Amino acid sequence: MTATHPAPARLGLVAQLSRFVAIGALSALVDFGAYHGLLALDVWVHAAKAISFILGTTTAYVLNRRFTFAASEGGRGRFAGFVLLYGTTFVINIGMNALMLAVLPQMAFRVSLAWVIAQGTATAINFVMLRTVVFRR
Repeated sequence: MTATHPAPARLGLVAQLSRFVAIGALSALVDFGAYHGLLALDVWVHAAKAISFILGTTTAYVLNRRFTFAASEGGRGRFAGFVLLYGTTFVINIGMNALMLAVLPQMAFRVSLAWVIAQGTATAINFVMLRTVVFRR
């Protein structure tokens, strides 16, 4: 005999966005800290960005799945959506970071500003796609 559990109630847009922002801030700290930590260890800037993105994204996905979008364990479709979305935002994030490093003038906090612009771009894409594609009901 298998017990069935009703799906958790879906939060409204404002509640989802609030939780997404809070979790995003925590995940951004993971990403930003890892990025600068790896740079301090003389890791190649694009490898550092890739690794930090994966760490921050994994944190965000796990917490958003549970607390923002109240999703139960997903099947292959949800996992495929996750892989496609984060693969796309991975490329956009790394590319935007590289572009900003190429076009921003030499100045204090240039590397951090490039990170913020890349992160902001990827975050906006992630929220829309998580809400409308990966965790839709």
